Amino acid sequence: MNRLSNRQFRLLGLCALAATAALGVAIPAVAQGNGLAMLATLAKGEWTIKFRDGSPDRKICLRSGQELIQLRHREAGCNQFVVEDGVAKVTVQYTCQGNGYARTSIRRETPALVQLESQGIQGGMPFQLLAEGRRTGPC
Repeated sequence: MNRLSNRQFRLLGLCALAATAALGVAIPAVAQGNGLAMLATLAKGEWTIKFRDGSPDRKICLRSGQELIQLRHREAGCNQFVVEDGVAKVTVQYTCQGNGYARTSIRRETPALVQLESQGIQGGMPFQLLAEGRRTGPC
C-alpha cells in the first residue's frame, strides 16, 4: 500500500475539512425551509400568555401560530431562521434590524396549550421570557 506524502496528507485533510464545512452549511439551509407545520396545528383564537416572572398576562389573537415567535419584538420585517422544526417543538432565531434579536422555542402540549421560552436583546437590554400560552376563546 502506498504511503501518502505530507503534501498529499495535508491536501486530503483540507478536502475533508471543505466537505465538512459544506455539509455544515447545507444542513441549516435545509432547516430554513417553509416549515413550522406544528404552529398550524394550534387552535386559532384568543390566547392568554401567562408569564412566569409575574409580568401581567397578555392576550393575543392567534391566526397562524407565528404570533408566538416574536412576543418581545412585535414589529414586522424581522429576519427569521428556523433552528428546529419538530412535530411538537419549534425553535426560531430572529433578528430585528435596529431593535435586537432573540431565540424562541415553542413546545406544544395540546392544540390549545404551549410552553414558551425566549431570550435575546430588545432595545439594547437582555431579556429572558418563560411563559405558558393557552387558548381562552375566540378573537
